[in-house]
Amino acid sequence: MTNENSFDSIHAYGKWKSNLVQAIEEFQGWLDSTELEESEQSLKIYETLQTLKHDRITLAFVGEFSRGKTELINAIFFSQFKRRLLPSEAGRTTMCPTELFYDIDEPKPYMRLLPIESRTEDASITEQKQDSVNWTHIQLDISSPENMASSFAQITNTKKVKASEAKRLGLYDVITDNNGTELADSQIVEIPMWRHALINFPHPFLEQGLAILDTPGLNSLGNEPELTINMLPNAQAAIFVLAADTGVTRSDMDIWRRHLKSFRRNHHNGLVIALNKIDTLWDDLKTDSEIKSSIQRQCAETAHTLSIDAKRVFAVSAQKGLIGRVRDNAKLIKASNLNAMENVLSNEILPQKEQLVRNTLITDINEMMQESKSILLGQFNSKKKSIQDFSGVGGKNENIIQVLLEKTRKEQAIYHNNAENLQSSRQILSGQHNRLKRIINLDQLDKQVSDARKLMQGSWTTTGMKKSMKSLFDNISSTMNEAAKQTELTNRLVKSIFNRFQNENEDTDIKPKLFSIASYKQEIDTLYQDAEEYRTSVYSTMTEQSFVIKKFFISLVSRARNIYYQLNKDADDWGKRALTPLIRQVKGHKKELHLRLDQLKKAGQSRDSISERITSLKIEAKGLQKHIFDVNKMLTTINTPMPAIVHKKKMPDNVTAIRG
Repeated sequence: MTNENSFDSIHAYGKWKSNLVQAIEEFQGWLDSTELEESEQSLKIYETLQTLKHDRITLAFVGEFSRGKTELINAIFFSQFKRRLLPSEAGRTTMCPTELFYDIDEPKPYMRLLPIESRTEDASITEQKQDSVNWTHIQLDISSPENMASSFAQITNTKKVKASEAKRLGLYDVITDNNGTELADSQIVEIPMWRHALINFPHPFLEQGLAILDTPGLNSLGNEPELTINMLPNAQAAIFVLAADTGVTRSDMDIWRRHLKSFRRNHHNGLVIALNKIDTLWDDLKTDSEIKSSIQRQCAETAHTLSIDAKRVFAVSAQKGLIGRVRDNAKLIKASNLNAMENVLSNEILPQKEQLVRNTLITDINEMMQESKSILLGQFNSKKKSIQDFSGVGGKNENIIQVLLEKTRKEQAIYHNNAENLQSSRQILSGQHNRLKRIINLDQLDKQVSDARKLMQGSWTTTGMKKSMKSLFDNISSTMNEAAKQTELTNRLVKSIFNRFQNENEDTDIKPKLFSIASYKQEIDTLYQDAEEYRTSVYSTMTEQSFVIKKFFISLVSRARNIYYQLNKDADDWGKRALTPLIRQVKGHKKELHLRLDQLKKAGQSRDSISERITSLKIEAKGLQKHIFDVNKMLTTINTPMPAIVHKKKMPDNVTAIRG
């Protein structure tokens, strides 16, 4: 027994995305049939389709060891196998970050494990994913839950090495025993066998594009910077798992402050707190109302400690939820309170993801469709004009043809003038765009980073090191503000170019695509806050300076560079395409004018061809109408929002005291 509401929502998103893919593929064929296709457009469409097909909604499970994250994943996603699929029994905790997803390029189920030794290499996990040779590959037998569970158990494997090796792998700065005494390099310690795990699995949720990120405890989060640089920030939703029997511990707060506060700043929704193991509070010597009151008090205290709305705290029992769903026990499922949390997530993740897809992918396709439609409308109006001209020629003075020829030549001269103006405008815009590129130049940023690193490493005091940290991010933030001003000037120029073109060509109605760095600026502003928190934290004061500097550059400065890299890439793409709609419009109209001149010349030579030409023009105009009708249908499809899912059942309260 699963939560049908959540499945319906995920399915609706998958269907919506499938409709988008179909409409864009139709547009690709439509461009070819209308002879409007250009190589740049084809590349953009291909990239969009690939992104859509491989696009995933990532749900991250974050929390300290032994909070029940993996059990929660079992309860939500794998209860239909009637057993614990992922290892979550006592003493079998997940030792490495694990991603569960459906690989459309390789639908055969597999598990890939990246050896812990890869930490000594410069390649990131993202880069490691590009080469499957680096991973230990295990084929999954989905016909046997027992075999799958046995395979999945490998993510809990550890190995024993000398303390010096653990330090070399960057897993520890200092290794101490239970009494706080530092261990000698020759002493043996236990470390994870694997650095990262990838599981390709044909679950209905995963096939619709959902991906699950299961993170181990604080040590792994802290020691694997890519989790906090890319994976966690890029997730659409996160579940912070706490234990009801321990409350919010010091290590829980460390995870919250270091990793989830920044996630919360970047996501208006999509973050919920799972206060797990509420079954430990079910007491046969207490009444249901007393138990409910106790659970509510725990939720309120948790919300207060984390400074979060109490409505985002859900008291759940992953274990009882799993048992209830395995045994189809509706009473136990209700007591586990999983449905309430799942409904909130499905109501928040999907609209947020839809908006992200719409803003990042569909906007470009929409503009391409509108631009192509505008060109066809121009051709259609030109055909209508030609039909009117030719219809007025029959049986009248032959001077009319000469008049029409002169009129068309004047139009041609105007368009030649437009083309010259457009070429001049391109040069001016190129100058403005180059100024923007100089401001956000990556080499310049790399030099600032290199200089800052030298200053920090050469600093004799923590104060000097922290001053250099602040100076670097002050410069990064200042550069982004300067880029924002230059972008505004560049956009003003683009608008003026389009407005002048519109004024000179009444039949044209093309809107410019302006460049925005608002999202990049927001990311840098958020990163600036994260850097300030890190710079002023107790960790940066008490920890050895070399480790503080290393972590600063790996987890913060590298994120800033990633943002600048993407900004440069997007600015380049925009600069190449900013005036493309006008250029295509001019080319299309030039072609139409040449065709009309040729037709008028032929009409002057042979009056018999006029009626034939009128018939031919009407057929062509009808074909254009059909193309315009088709593109309008595609535009309707890509602009239709994902249908809202009306839940069939009333969502349960955040807290329940019913016992199984």
